[in-house]
Amino acid sequence: MQPTTRKKKLHDPRKPTNPLIWAAAIICAVIAVVVIVVGIVVFVGYMAIHPRVPFISVTFAHLDTIQYNQAGQLETQVTVVLTAENDNAKAHSSFSDTSFILSFQGLQIAKLVAEPFDVRKNSSTHFNYVVQSSQIPLDPTRMEEVDLSLKQDQITFDLKGSSRARWRVGLVGSVKFVCHLNCQLRFRPSNGTYIRSRCSSKSK
Repeated sequence: MQPTTRKKKLHDPRKPTNPLIWAAAIICAVIAVVVIVVGIVVFVGYMAIHPRVPFISVTFAHLDTIQYNQAGQLETQVTVVLTAENDNAKAHSSFSDTSFILSFQGLQIAKLVAEPFDVRKNSSTHFNYVVQSSQIPLDPTRMEEVDLSLKQDQITFDLKGSSRARWRVGLVGSVKFVCHLNCQLRFRPSNGTYIRSRCSSKSK
């Protein structure tokens, strides 16, 4: 009895490739070329325009009044000027959801807000806020801090918040960015002078 032999089916190299495989290969090649071309266009557009991120900063502040009594009641009025700047010569920018909190020793004094607004190319927009607080009751710890601040002739307020910036950069398209502020505003209680320090969402 002779052993049974199995016949192996060999691939015929002359057999044509499935048209679906050719179609998939062509589609992938086209997509790769499109991605490369788009990348080059975006890069060239970025280098040509060199866009800058719009930013918000405190450009002026003043402690208009400060009244404090031994019962621990603090009353203040502060002027804060916020400036939204767009340094792009070829890109219009817009801002929305603008909201900042001015506080003292963790106690909120006021909320500084602005309706959506635009800043033209290579321009800026200013917002003048005059913040007047009602009487702020202080606990013993905060009373000691106010006493020390008055003796040292330097008092500090906190300013925190953000604004959403959006601008269109030529072929690059629409770009979005959040401008954050988290800084301290220091004043001389004796004359209300603002002790200047960096308070800006712009990267250093």
